[in-house]
Amino acid sequence: MARTLFIVNDAPYGSERPYNALRLANALAREPEQEIRVFLMGDAVFIAKRGQKPPNGFYNLQVMLGKIARLAPQRVDVCGVCMEARGMANAELMPDTERSTIEKLAYWTAWADKVMTF
Repeated sequence: MARTLFIVNDAPYGSERPYNALRLANALAREPEQEIRVFLMGDAVFIAKRGQKPPNGFYNLQVMLGKIARLAPQRVDVCGVCMEARGMANAELMPDTERSTIEKLAYWTAWADKVMTF
């Protein structure tokens, strides 16, 4: 079993880095021999914010992250310190995501065969 950790830092919109990170994570999560985890930090915490309504024809990262969270239950975490710095409450997190810590990210980093940063 290959284990990949995705660490996403960029804001959800304005850059294609989070979009491409979630595209790759989704593709890997569908592979039976792959196990993935996603950790959102910095401005990327807003990817896990419920209620996103991007303009028509634009990708929706909340929907993309939701698909990954369903394929990899309990493996999509959001940096709690980063949430606090941005005034984001736990109640704003979308389903199947979890407020987390840098210690858990350290554990996941040691667990992973590959660490991808976006």
